[in-house]
Amino acid sequence: MSCQPLMQPKQVIPTMPTLPDFRLETHFSKWEFKARYHMTASDAESISMRDLLAMATPQEREEFDGMSLGYTETYGAPDLRATIATIYKRQAASDILCFAGASEGIFAANNVILDADSHAIVVTPNYQSHETLPVAICEATGVPLDPNDGWSLDIDRVKAAIRPNTKLMTINFPHNPTGTILPLDRYMALVDLCRTHGIYILHDEIFNGLGPTGTRHLPFIADVYERGLSLNVMSKSFGLPGLRIGWIACQDAEILSKMERMKHYLSICNSGPSERLTKIALNNRAQLLRRNCEIVDQNLPKWDAFFARHPDLFEWRRPDGSCMAFPRYKGAEGVDAFCRSLVEKSGVLLLPSTIYRSDLGETPTDRFRLGFGRLGLDEGLAALEAHIMGNTAT
Repeated sequence: MSCQPLMQPKQVIPTMPTLPDFRLETHFSKWEFKARYHMTASDAESISMRDLLAMATPQEREEFDGMSLGYTETYGAPDLRATIATIYKRQAASDILCFAGASEGIFAANNVILDADSHAIVVTPNYQSHETLPVAICEATGVPLDPNDGWSLDIDRVKAAIRPNTKLMTINFPHNPTGTILPLDRYMALVDLCRTHGIYILHDEIFNGLGPTGTRHLPFIADVYERGLSLNVMSKSFGLPGLRIGWIACQDAEILSKMERMKHYLSICNSGPSERLTKIALNNRAQLLRRNCEIVDQNLPKWDAFFARHPDLFEWRRPDGSCMAFPRYKGAEGVDAFCRSLVEKSGVLLLPSTIYRSDLGETPTDRFRLGFGRLGLDEGLAALEAHIMGNTAT
């Protein structure tokens, strides 16, 4: 009697989903550093390394100059996490996990919370990864913001979209690209709804603190909800994208631990020099935010005046916060042709709303994103005005 070899079970190796091109980043990779007038930036005006280091205390300067260029902790340097925690009302250093920018945090959160049997809800239009990442993992439902209601969110529509397996709701206020801030009562109603169903909320809060004088920002989701994930970064409101430091604050220690282990497959740890510089910046965040909001205050009236001169071509609504808006273009050729002609002929870069299209439902096709958080707006506005007048003349 011969012995037959035991059949070993076949190992099934999961494959990573193929993600589509990131439309916004692909557009920027072509034009951001080529166009003469970057009029669609979502970040505030940056500062130099010299100016940032001038804000440092003697101890912070020594920490930067004398630091070892070795690996840092995956969670982020303990003193940096303690500094980040001071932004919040209810968070400690142990509630903070640092990332190499916000996109890494978005990737980690979606891949930790969701699986193939899950369901996610996202607002539309949106920053593309907030949609493509959950869709690559599971089924997702889009809930559109209503332009006829100040781009607000209908909580009843969110309620109707919830399924027994819904695990994650993703929101973003101030919103990219409209600059909308959800009314506080709707925000808290959303929290109560998600709490009832045990749904995590990933709130992209990277524009919190930025806007015209008097802007009333929402409380951080991690402070008001035990399953809230507060995503933030140095890139937008603080105007320091070159640091590549972001973070998620969350009361759920298990979720943070899982994301930390996910980070082992991503950046492993942050840049040590960037961590030192981020600590300096956050200890001077009031000064940075005040400066950036003053730039918004200087620039918004210029856009008001521009759109008042061209009511036949544009429909303008001032945003609630951030340094972005999403006006409507009324021209017969359509917004894509307008934006393409504008950048190719006059060097003025805007983002057409087709960049923000969604596979989960209809999104506006006649709008564009503009930015007003940087200096030098006058030159770009003059070029835009000349382009419009030149086209009108012909």
